[in-house]
Amino acid sequence: MLVQFSIQNFKTFRKKSTISFVASNYDKIDLEESNVVNIENFQYRLLKSAVIYGSNASGKTKFLDAAAFLRWFIINSSTKTQEGDKINVQPFAFNTHTEKKPSEFEIIFIIDDTQYRYGFEANKKKIISEWLYQKKLNLKPKEVELFYREKSTFTFHKLFKKFELLQKEGDIIRDNALILSLANQFKVKVARKLVKYFEDLSFLLGNEPNYYEGFSLNQIAEKSEIGIKIIETIKRFDIGISDINVKEIHIDNDKYNNLPKEILNKFIELKKKEKEIQIIETEAIHKKYDIDYNFVSSEAYDFDNTESAGTQKLLALLGPIFESLTNGSSLFIDELDSRLHPNIVSHLIKLFNSSESNPKNAQLIFNTHNSNLLNENIFRRDQIWFVQKNRYGEAEIYSLADIKIRKNSNFEEKYLQGSYGGVPYIENLSDLFNSPENENEK
Repeated sequence: MLVQFSIQNFKTFRKKSTISFVASNYDKIDLEESNVVNIENFQYRLLKSAVIYGSNASGKTKFLDAAAFLRWFIINSSTKTQEGDKINVQPFAFNTHTEKKPSEFEIIFIIDDTQYRYGFEANKKKIISEWLYQKKLNLKPKEVELFYREKSTFTFHKLFKKFELLQKEGDIIRDNALILSLANQFKVKVARKLVKYFEDLSFLLGNEPNYYEGFSLNQIAEKSEIGIKIIETIKRFDIGISDINVKEIHIDNDKYNNLPKEILNKFIELKKKEKEIQIIETEAIHKKYDIDYNFVSSEAYDFDNTESAGTQKLLALLGPIFESLTNGSSLFIDELDSRLHPNIVSHLIKLFNSSESNPKNAQLIFNTHNSNLLNENIFRRDQIWFVQKNRYGEAEIYSLADIKIRKNSNFEEKYLQGSYGGVPYIENLSDLFNSPENENEK
């Protein structure tokens, strides 16, 4: 499970910014059984979900971008980058002190009975430092250093002994590649375990469902357990769909001009990108009635042309959500509520905040503008986070649990009033519509 994630000097976050999943003792009685997991070995409790609020351009999405970059770089820096390639970090640009300094990332997480703390500092040219620690409280209540990197100086624990010998013999560590990523390629056991953890993290970034709908459609086509849950969920959300058919269209590369226009355009786009071509046709099954509302038949309609943007996004979301719940992994979603009714969103959140539907303790992290979710029946105070940007363009992230509020306060009302921050300050716009005559009179 994810315990904590921190970034510094990355995009709009100049100072160190941290989101923690450690439940506060102040809120100990609130939604304790549903929203909190007791981690006995480590003597603390972890939250199953977190929501991030903030005004437009405050940095909500950029915080998720940082976590997505961390994952990508850990998995791919040893295989998909070459010597001399630039590292895709973006230091805070609006300050002369930080624009040329490295960006920093650190994450704390638990796998089985072990807690790991991993992080690195990097600029566009090279890794400045990198570290990995582990803690097993059933043995010793302190961290053990597994490796530490400071520019071209390295220290390794015995778990990395073979990797250390390879480095001394062949100087295999590149300036722009992470030790953790490289050690995974050389089959260091603990590195493979950790990289697998990051591979299981899922990110749904961007508002367009076609970025991530493929997984959901494939699950339905394969009639997997996840695919069955997707269809049953859509039925129960009163959308009017009684079933979904998904089938792959096999295409002769030389004879595709007779395809429907929408499919043909997708096919041509994929060919240009030289990607593996898989065209999926999706049909929504609706019931048809006569003039007296007697059931006549079930008819299939093209899903993309018939169903609303909200229904299409719901279908795209459900696959990754059920995969996360099945595997007990963490899922990051940018603007979960976009195009969806608040009642549907709250039900999706409650899938994670439930021991029945979430027995493996998957975690959901998302950002939103939907203030209806600021409800003490859905979230505890320590699950609610705000991103606020100051006049110098610097963003900070903080929890509602850090703010002194009265008991039984209306979270939504206070937030919209600006009591917690994370809302835009909007100047008067009415004078934009004043006539030149009125301006002269003034």
